[in-house]
Amino acid sequence: MAKTPVRTVPDLTGYLTHAGHVLETQLSAALAEIGLTVRMQCVLRHALEEERTQIQIAELAYMDKTTMVVTVDALEEAGYAERKPSATDRRARIIAVTPAGAKIAAEGQRIVDRVHAEVLDALTASERKPFVDALVDLVDGHLSVPVEAVSVRRARQRAR
Repeated sequence: MAKTPVRTVPDLTGYLTHAGHVLETQLSAALAEIGLTVRMQCVLRHALEEERTQIQIAELAYMDKTTMVVTVDALEEAGYAERKPSATDRRARIIAVTPAGAKIAAEGQRIVDRVHAEVLDALTASERKPFVDALVDLVDGHLSVPVEAVSVRRARQRAR
């Protein structure tokens, strides 16, 4: 049996993936109490910041087009958002947040802030700022832009 390769540096991918997954499940559970998903909250927040199209919000929220359409459909069905023509480009449709959507987004943001504060409270007071600063430095710097990765796939094998 082959030996497992020895790590020479900490498994950042494993740690960040695990932390992100757990944090997202905590956010999902907390937002579900008011009938929102993490994606719904994210779309509302980005749509409230400024006039944006579905495509612009999808890029900001790391969503594919299909997921974005389903999310906006759910927001429209709940009465939280609607698709409207852009004021600057008649061909484009923007996501407009309704008054009810703005109210639920504010409530959602309080929940997101509470969950994030609970995570940071797991660190000592002296660890919080350096942790957040280092994370922001990575996201704004070395980890700011994804690399175009070529997927390597095996060729299909013919049935014999």
